Amino acid sequence: MPLNLISDAWIPVVTTGGRRVIRPDQIAEPGVLYPDWPRADLNIACLELLIGLVYLADPVEEVEDWAERRADPGRLRAALAPLAPAFDLGGDGPRFMQDLERLEARNAPADISPPDMLFIDSAGGNTARNNADLMVRRARYPRLDPAMAAMALFTLQSQAPSGGAGNRTSMRGGGPMTTLVQPPEPDLWSLVWANVPLGRPQGAAALPWMRATRTSEGGATVHRPEDGNLAEAFFGMPRRLRLVFEGDQVVGVVQKPYGTNYAGWEHPLTPHYRVKAGTEILPMHPRAGAFGYRNWLGVIAAAPDTDLRRQAAAVSDWAGRVRSTAGSSVIVAGWAMDNMKPRDFTLSREPLLADAAQLHRLHGMIAAAETAGAALRFALKPVLGEGTALEAQREEFFLRTQAPLEERLADLAADGTQALWLAAMRRVALDLFDAAALPGLEARRMLAVKGILEARKSLVVTFAGGNKLGKDIYGELDLAVPAGKEKAA
Repeated sequence: MPLNLISDAWIPVVTTGGRRVIRPDQIAEPGVLYPDWPRADLNIACLELLIGLVYLADPVEEVEDWAERRADPGRLRAALAPLAPAFDLGGDGPRFMQDLERLEARNAPADISPPDMLFIDSAGGNTARNNADLMVRRARYPRLDPAMAAMALFTLQSQAPSGGAGNRTSMRGGGPMTTLVQPPEPDLWSLVWANVPLGRPQGAAALPWMRATRTSEGGATVHRPEDGNLAEAFFGMPRRLRLVFEGDQVVGVVQKPYGTNYAGWEHPLTPHYRVKAGTEILPMHPRAGAFGYRNWLGVIAAAPDTDLRRQAAAVSDWAGRVRSTAGSSVIVAGWAMDNMKPRDFTLSREPLLADAAQLHRLHGMIAAAETAGAALRFALKPVLGEGTALEAQREEFFLRTQAPLEERLADLAADGTQALWLAAMRRVALDLFDAAALPGLEARRMLAVKGILEARKSLVVTFAGGNKLGKDIYGELDLAVPAGKEKAA
């Protein structure tokens, strides 16, 4: 019998009593804490799948449900049971996240890809043929057990990068950013339930693999439904795929181009942005490297202009309906992509900030840091010139001020916070300048030495509020410029 993702136990989880493998309805049992797949991207995708299942079968129908409904394994199992016929991984009927058409390989085995292709960080066909898979390895997964195959399949469909002619990206583009509210309670049910959108039970008919694929030949697109039925946001199928089984193992994947091309959807677990007012709203994507405070606005904290940068609905809804966000955090995750190439997987847990006074201070502190980073860049330009070395120093400034900013979060609205932040930025900026500019100073020509010393003096003046950039920093922090500096150049 093929794996059924509703009635069979297949999801590995960490519990207060150790590791278990459970059915989806068992997330509501006591002591179940978190998915336990061997890859971080699968764990995040598993959370998205569970949120989507609850939304499909037994969602939040009234705002009060978020606070009033308690974990109830029996209720969840009864609600999910009617979906079971749509969640077979194999077999002759509809298959989970796979094309309704059989997609037989015409030139087997040449048209059958290894199951490794289900993972975003695997080598593509051209990469392997060109022996270019130095960092992105081929053939790591020659076969997959059904549970791993199901989770990898869902992950690919929900995050699919560009994959050659006709192979569509996910409705959020390749490698979308996922943000999930983590409430103070540590159990898996609380995490899932906090992120389930308002809706109505929709049943298996809402799932795209239960009907012929709405293909994208000729540029056809599928837009967000007017009735607000967002089930396909969780279960979209941009790729036309069929798994190939050998016994109970998945040994290959058949792919056909021109799956569904989604347009205009806003996923409830992804923040969005506009390039400028009035333009199309777009899903955010992680950047390679650490997810620092300069990336927080519009993600874990509301941006000053919410029309240009909009938090995920799950995050903003949670912040708007609870009395206090104390103890709550935001899980931020996703692949940083360079077109088809994965660069880095972001996984970060950040504090959820929603208090108006806190947000005002945070907006100012981040704006001041951006200005200070620009001042450091300007001061180092005579030393390093334009290029990657100069940008690296600016990035290092943000990395080194991350801990000082986090130290301020507990008392963000307290008096003196801005002055402490100013002092921390000054210290880091001058340390970076001195480390880059002063070694070997005695060997430089006098004119170069003069330029370096003047650049350092200008940086000191900036943090004293004595020039335009300095006045901007003080204004962003709601600090008065020190006496005697108001009329400085």
